[in-house]
Amino acid sequence: MLIEINAEHPEPRKVARAAAALEAGEVIAYPTDTVYGLGCDLLNKKAIDRLYAIKRMDKAHQLSFICPDLGDIAKYAVVENHVYRILRHYLPGPYCFILEATRDVPKLIQSKRKSVGIRIPNHPVVRAIARELGRPIISTTANEPGGEPMIDPDEIDDTFKGLAMVLDCGAGGMIPTTVIDLTGDHPEIIREGAGPVDSFLR
Repeated sequence: MLIEINAEHPEPRKVARAAAALEAGEVIAYPTDTVYGLGCDLLNKKAIDRLYAIKRMDKAHQLSFICPDLGDIAKYAVVENHVYRILRHYLPGPYCFILEATRDVPKLIQSKRKSVGIRIPNHPVVRAIARELGRPIISTTANEPGGEPMIDPDEIDDTFKGLAMVLDCGAGGMIPTTVIDLTGDHPEIIREGAGPVDSFLR
């Protein structure tokens, strides 16, 4: 089901409707500052299983999660002072930072190294939904496994059977996030994407 939503000033009733769907264990699609994403409630195991099934993803595929603000990250990731300085500089923005997970992160979405990927997209819609939900949204790119990100909300709606809704903000981007691992002594670039990496190469 396609639902048009204002990209700059998302309508509160539509945000509430999306958050209610997540609360009920549904999977939805939404725009971010890079590509369209598919997501569900961080704390609902059945919803996470459904997300994997809808996207036909192997369970070994790591999922990131979206927080609305910097203040929400510390509950789910270990944030030392030097890490916080990096997060504050680059977020909100087109980055996913891999951090050491806290005990509040379900084991289902932790890597074997007990780390998690965290995003704060620079996009009002998905951040408003996460804020309304009151906890992070588990997120993955809206693409066929191994394929390019889908930019057309209609195509996303047609391709992924079982979505409760697709929040339509028009055509999305095709370049995914830049992924930076901050669990070691120095930042490690895992994937170059929409976020510049020059400052991490110094």
